Amino acid sequence: MVQDADLILTKNQIMQKARLLLEHLQQDFMDHLKYNQNPLPHEVSISVPKISKGENYMGLPYLILDYPRCFNKENIFAIRTMFWWGNFFSITLHLSGSYKSSYENNLISSYPLLKKEKYFISITQNEWEHHFEKSNYARIDTLSKAAFEKNIRKFSFLKIAYKIPVAKWDEAAEKLFHYFKILTGIAHQLPRR
Repeated sequence: MVQDADLILTKNQIMQKARLLLEHLQQDFMDHLKYNQNPLPHEVSISVPKISKGENYMGLPYLILDYPRCFNKENIFAIRTMFWWGNFFSITLHLSGSYKSSYENNLISSYPLLKKEKYFISITQNEWEHHFEKSNYARIDTLSKAAFEKNIRKFSFLKIAYKIPVAKWDEAAEKLFHYFKILTGIAHQLPRR
């Protein structure tokens, strides 16, 4: 395998295709917020998209689009779209600090929609884990409203996510955009800070 350069060249081509998919989504996300009464806090809405690349999330390559995004020591408001080699595409609303405090009641009110759309909620104390194993995420439609609310209030951060298997690559962009619109639609109902 070390002698087979095509192996790495093929991997590079796939990563480039995934990057192009994220770049197109980035533009779709920006256009959506621009033309649909951007409901996000000012410091979040003026953020610049960022695509990051890594080679070793649990041993595998990945790409992450953070947009919109606002990261500081105490507060996070981000929508993170991820491609993880061999596993999935995902989109995650990540809130912590004052953003979480401000928005958690509205997210609790959005339980029926999040349940219907089969989103996941983070159930672990490590906010930087992205895999969808049962130790990290629970599907919201398997939780009662009380259990959902308990998970929202449990930690200093909150992550609501959706995943699409890489086997459904052809549907990924459309679905990720759909789930982005739902997450920002929920944000539209949230009080402006």
